[in-house]
Amino acid sequence: MINPKLLNPQSIVICGASSDIHKPGGKSLKNLLESPFKGQIYAVNPKETEVQGVKCYAKVDDLPQVDCAILCIAAKFCAQTVDVLAKEKGCKGFIIISAGFSEESHEGAEIEKHIVDTINSVGGSLIGPNCTGFLNVNYAGCFDTPIPKLDPKGVDFITGSGATAVFIKEYGMSNGLKFNSVWAVGNSAQLGIEDVLEHLDETFDPEKSSHVIMLYMEKIGDPQRLLKHSRSLINKGCHIAAIKSGGSAAGSRAASSHTGALATNDAAVDALFQKAGIVRCHNRQELTTVCGVFMHPEIKGKRCAVITHAGGPAVMLTDVLSNGGMEVPSLKDHPASPALLAKLFGGSSVGNPIDFLATGTAEQLGYIIDTVENEYDEIDFSVVIFGSPGLFSNKEVYDLLDEKMKTCKKPIFPVLPSIINVKDEINDFIAKGRINFPEECVLGNAICKVYNTPKPQPEHVELPQIDVARIRATVDRCKDGYMEIADYNELLDAAGISRKKSVEVNKKEDALAFAKEVGCSKDVPLVMKVVGPLHKSDVGGVTLGVKDLDTVSKEFDRLMAIKDTYAVEMYPMLDGTDVYIGAIKDAKFGHQIFFGLGGIFIEVLKDVQSALAPITAAEAKEMLTKLRGYKILQGVRGQEPVNLDLYADQVARVSALVQAAPEIAEMDLNPLLGNPSYVTAVDARIRLEK
Repeated sequence: MINPKLLNPQSIVICGASSDIHKPGGKSLKNLLESPFKGQIYAVNPKETEVQGVKCYAKVDDLPQVDCAILCIAAKFCAQTVDVLAKEKGCKGFIIISAGFSEESHEGAEIEKHIVDTINSVGGSLIGPNCTGFLNVNYAGCFDTPIPKLDPKGVDFITGSGATAVFIKEYGMSNGLKFNSVWAVGNSAQLGIEDVLEHLDETFDPEKSSHVIMLYMEKIGDPQRLLKHSRSLINKGCHIAAIKSGGSAAGSRAASSHTGALATNDAAVDALFQKAGIVRCHNRQELTTVCGVFMHPEIKGKRCAVITHAGGPAVMLTDVLSNGGMEVPSLKDHPASPALLAKLFGGSSVGNPIDFLATGTAEQLGYIIDTVENEYDEIDFSVVIFGSPGLFSNKEVYDLLDEKMKTCKKPIFPVLPSIINVKDEINDFIAKGRINFPEECVLGNAICKVYNTPKPQPEHVELPQIDVARIRATVDRCKDGYMEIADYNELLDAAGISRKKSVEVNKKEDALAFAKEVGCSKDVPLVMKVVGPLHKSDVGGVTLGVKDLDTVSKEFDRLMAIKDTYAVEMYPMLDGTDVYIGAIKDAKFGHQIFFGLGGIFIEVLKDVQSALAPITAAEAKEMLTKLRGYKILQGVRGQEPVNLDLYADQVARVSALVQAAPEIAEMDLNPLLGNPSYVTAVDARIRLEK
């Protein structure tokens, strides 16, 4: 729990306070003095007696009791200062702006640890060190600017980077985004992003708390806590948008399996956000725009009316919405359209986009919005694009837009692109508490992301019944590394995962005996594969369609001669579409399940979905529809479809298996052959890491 003296102190001291507002100690004091804070403010600086009108103490030992401290002094002095404040002055809230700690050296890390231990010993809370600070509606405990307009219904912004926070605030504020709090956690020595989320979750009040949370992360320290509290907050009515940067190469690993090649850190983040219901963004513009969408009434459907006085932006927006899975339905033949068209200037169009020309008036915009609200049942929300060539004021239009946004039940998103020509009118619109979206395509992309991000998956789900005792017995007797065929077949059978029935032989007579037993022929062709090499196809270690005993004999000799081969696997040939299921364990994220098109194409197309375990069959089936190759699974050009219910069930069984056997480090079922009758694994690899 975060100490209340950090959140709402009655007294604050600036250590390292200065009259020079170009220094952190000077700017922090200036920001605090100009903030809503009404309590007692103290300053400490051995060289001053008064700083910016505030009495200045020579050392912290001379201070009276104080609730919260903002440190802007050299790192080497911070430990002793915290000791005095925490143990002698009753201080429980600490914001350490100073740098030079764990981010810089081993010595700095030792100082940081001492500080955290001291603050923990008195039940205090720490923001930083190496941060820009903290602010909320009570006070500004930061050295950076701009200070956003603070509003209890504004955005709660939690960031791992102070500098990035400045740029995000600037962009958001310029378009009217309001903030409730900004937590720049810096080194996260004590309080990190997950801790702040936990606090927001545990103190959430549907009437008083912000309903929009913005995150910027360069690392995820505890994915399971992030998932838990994000899911809880979203289920309580919050919306969360986040950037997780640094995932392009940092998460790569040596690929000893197809799943290993797919399982980047970025893929794990995607899976985590999807399970939590977090909208993932990739830049500052996108992040602030998504949060701006969150600040409007929730979009209940995907059908949009594009209202414009400029054709080009409307066409571009329509493209973005349509490509993102939204709809811009035609209204040309709607019964209400002729009456609306009669109220507009000649040459206008109501087909959707609804274009009322560059000469369109506020009155005409009102007619259009009223028709969308009351007559067009086919429409769920609208986007209004209205700029200016600089010939006239847009104030009347923007005032009308503000009034309609107050009364209409269907959400209205304003795109006011003329940020120079009608700058004053836009500022007046924003001053009314509105948000402007100056670029229609950025808005369209944000709307698509918000609408298409799934709701959080339930914390507790029902998975298929599997034989856990049999699985545990098999895992317990096996050693680390890739399992033998007989052992991993035991796991698959215990989990109810369909597999082909095969034998592993290292003598030619045994190969011929099996071929005779199953009736090897053109009607019952066999598959023969090397056992030993990891990538069988790469070494020519797979032979399909073996139809007679002579070929069995020749292929056995050829396969056994391949390097690292110690046996040959044989089984009757199956048919169907190649699909794939894999799993990999991450030390932080847990098991991640991958599934999609399989066979040799997995390396080229990488057309897979991924989810963090546990995953249900229903969740898997819904995710299958998002594959680029989904139509292949449905069956195309006479090809039989894959039984998606069976496929999704197999995904859920893999999820149940890795939860019963957390020692499974990597697992590949590739391919599984799927058709209307079965989805059966024909090749598998499982690696244990106990």
